[in-house]
Amino acid sequence: MIHIREVAEKAGIPEEYLEPYGNYMAKIELNIRKKLGERKGKLILVTATTPTPAGEGKTTNSIGLSMALNALGHNAVVTLREPSLGPVFGIKGGATGGGKSKVLPSDRINLMFTADFPSITAAHNLLSAMMDNHVHQDNELGIDIRRVYWPRAIDMNDRALREVTVGQGGKHNGFPREDRFVITAASEIMAILALAKDHNNLEERLSKILLSRDMNLKEVHAGDLKAEGAMSVLLRDALKPNLVQTSEGTPAIIHTGPFANIAHGTNSVIATDIALRLFDYVVIEAGFGADLGAEKFLNIVTRAGDFDVNAVVLVTSIRALKDHGDGKLVDGFPNLQKHVENIHNFGLPAVITLNRFPDDTDGDVEKLRSFCEEQGWPMEVSEVYAEGSEGGKDLASTVLGIIDEDAKVKHSYELKDGLRTKIEKIAKKVYGANGALFSDDARGQIRSLERRGYGELPICVAKTQFSLSDNPQLKGRPTDFEVFVRGVDVSAGAGFVIVYMGDVMLMPGLPKEPAAIGMGLDEEGDIYGVF
Repeated sequence: MIHIREVAEKAGIPEEYLEPYGNYMAKIELNIRKKLGERKGKLILVTATTPTPAGEGKTTNSIGLSMALNALGHNAVVTLREPSLGPVFGIKGGATGGGKSKVLPSDRINLMFTADFPSITAAHNLLSAMMDNHVHQDNELGIDIRRVYWPRAIDMNDRALREVTVGQGGKHNGFPREDRFVITAASEIMAILALAKDHNNLEERLSKILLSRDMNLKEVHAGDLKAEGAMSVLLRDALKPNLVQTSEGTPAIIHTGPFANIAHGTNSVIATDIALRLFDYVVIEAGFGADLGAEKFLNIVTRAGDFDVNAVVLVTSIRALKDHGDGKLVDGFPNLQKHVENIHNFGLPAVITLNRFPDDTDGDVEKLRSFCEEQGWPMEVSEVYAEGSEGGKDLASTVLGIIDEDAKVKHSYELKDGLRTKIEKIAKKVYGANGALFSDDARGQIRSLERRGYGELPICVAKTQFSLSDNPQLKGRPTDFEVFVRGVDVSAGAGFVIVYMGDVMLMPGLPKEPAAIGMGLDEEGDIYGVF
């Protein structure tokens, strides 16, 4: 690794706008935007086909693509989300890439990094504590504890906290009520931090958080408790993007970490904005398949950040395609086809990227290449894991060739559409469903939200990442199905309506053998087992 000051110099960041966290990590001061000119960069979105539980290498290929662009003489950066401790200690592992295509220092990044996640957790739980304290201290706002919407948060997979009771033990401990925890990546504070444009916008969004209703069904917001100021104090440094380096010493910007299956799944608006002012090419990764992270980036984040997308990289693997074809590669091609159609329906050019694994046969690679050629899709094999930038130069060249400088995102719905209409459009256009079925609760919640003025917000669907549908057992490209909407909720501060489909959890659990059992320190105090 090279010193973070040298990385900043490569990025064009003057030292006065750098706040180092040791030798290899730093925060970027937000007022650098006053010095930088207008956005000049082209935005390259990296997404994927429907993944297996192990993931298909979007992060590795995002990093590798940025390194390859730099190796070809261009000024490029990768912008990524921060890892959550839940997956790190659970089954999926960290989120720093792999092999010769990583961001460094990977163990520090995977383990609380610059304390952004702890700050978000603290701000979230401060609001919880202030609300329960207000109820205990005479409850002047008349909060109805039967209608409290705001949960608590922890950055850990802990299924025992999905449903809890707080306030037990007598009158000095407050009023007993049912509560729940969400993982920090699913916190509305995380979404707010990722979508906020500056300090003022952050505090404004925090004040709009919907906490509960009062006895007369009037909404109670964080601003009614005057909590937004203290929360923004806790989030002051977390609002600054983080600068690190790739395994080849090129700049990388990492910031915020909303999950894509339950939130919007991309790094922050601020990080992307700064990157577009500093670099000619900005590679941004969106979580899971194009039906999740990419859809939300294109329908939510581009609106919030006023971004255009100039090209899309769609990562797939032989492993994933076979998984969606019941072991047969060719039978998995329809899944790829649907994801490509989705990107084209957004009005964007795409290149298919095969993340090649060592056990992939030449025959399987050629089958995929032939299929892509038949469809008229550009396709490249990426070997950045094994070869670093050298293994991604063909991909980088192809991406440069498809970039559309005038591309405009064709959104899946208009903001003026009703909530049910938006849901139906996503279900049909993006998932390939016949339509959506709504529970009685969901119908009532939609009517309530529209009556209360939330009908023109974008929607953020929480659903499984393992299928284009809401059923993880439906592999490939499902047909003749409906998605089931079991409930809706509003993240008023983040500025979107959450739509719950299927059995997706806001608090994951650990597997039978969590990755945590293989971690430790060696005799020198160095960390091992964190991937």
